[in-house]
Amino acid sequence: MAPSSYHGLVLTAGMLATGTLNTLLTKLQDKQCVGNCDDPDMSKREYFEQPVWQTLNMFYGEMLCLVCFYLFSLRQRNFNAVENRGEYEAIADNDDESINEQIAQIVPTTDALPVVDAAEAGASGTQQKDIAGWATLWMWVPAVCDLMGTTLMNVGLFFTTPSVYQMLRGAVVIFSGVFSVLFLGHRLERFQIISLLLVVVGVTIVGLSNIFSPPPQNYSLGETPEAIDANAWKATLGVILVLGAQVFTATQFVVEEKIIRRYHLTPLRAVGLEGSFGAVTVMAAIPVLHYTIGRSHPGGYFDASEGFRQIVDNPAVWQTSIYIMLSIALFNFFGLSVTRYLSATSRATIDTCRTLFIWIISLALGWEAFSWIQVVGFVVLVYGTFVYNRVLGLPF
Repeated sequence: MAPSSYHGLVLTAGMLATGTLNTLLTKLQDKQCVGNCDDPDMSKREYFEQPVWQTLNMFYGEMLCLVCFYLFSLRQRNFNAVENRGEYEAIADNDDESINEQIAQIVPTTDALPVVDAAEAGASGTQQKDIAGWATLWMWVPAVCDLMGTTLMNVGLFFTTPSVYQMLRGAVVIFSGVFSVLFLGHRLERFQIISLLLVVVGVTIVGLSNIFSPPPQNYSLGETPEAIDANAWKATLGVILVLGAQVFTATQFVVEEKIIRRYHLTPLRAVGLEGSFGAVTVMAAIPVLHYTIGRSHPGGYFDASEGFRQIVDNPAVWQTSIYIMLSIALFNFFGLSVTRYLSATSRATIDTCRTLFIWIISLALGWEAFSWIQVVGFVVLVYGTFVYNRVLGLPF
């Protein structure tokens, strides 16, 4: 096997493994019992349901990308060559400006953080400059969008299965496509409009499959009509929350593109900055939410003291948190690398395979039941996404 093929295989496997682990570990953490675990009545047991702490954990993982960025910067000062069309070329200048340019070649890009080249920036009348000083605070805006979207998705995952959760996240292409037209001046081709309609149909079918066949909860409410209705309402709420979160995610993508059109910013640093700003925001919000909401709702999502106690007193919870943080950091790295060394369409294809792996493992673990309705929705959703990303073409 050629080195380049081996390199691509390693990156693909790394993205697939870490992406799959990230969703499954988050769901596993949701299933960790943190109170009354010895009670034979399972309905009285308490489980780890702390979406704010999980969001903070995600931002910590992204902060590791900033550490990687500065390690790249340090290494670049003594780096003798960079990869260019399979060959290594000598680096002549090691000043700060050239270091940023060299890292931009080494550090890959991502679908969420499109890089606008100099020609495109010049055509738009915008002169790109390195982001520094107070300008870095612009990254706080997408960080807040990420915070809102991730927290909503974490709550939605409580009431959905991992596979449905992952499939519904595909709806982001709908909102990002619409927002790119409204706020970025993009123009959608006819095949893209048709593909977005297919994605809408696919997401609708997947969402309905979750509502018609509600996933098993952490504890059984019985088989009474009231219990069945309660599970159906929870499943509906989960679908709404995950879909609603995609509005914030799409807004995040649009703001990121706006920033990158104006400033020169390597994607790895962008992810790290968002992680840093997001972590600071969550840590500032936790005590505020605790004293305004958490104290009046003990044990709820915003009870900071209870959430902290659950993490510290339960090794399985904090150990899972570490694994999630590492999986997020590695997934960002592998995902960026796949887009850089392979292509954005390769990343979209791998992301679809990730959903399949999550689905298969979740079924094997008994976390959900097989549904043919979900299969149909998944096929339509994947086809629409592939057409939008130009992986496949329409037959007409």
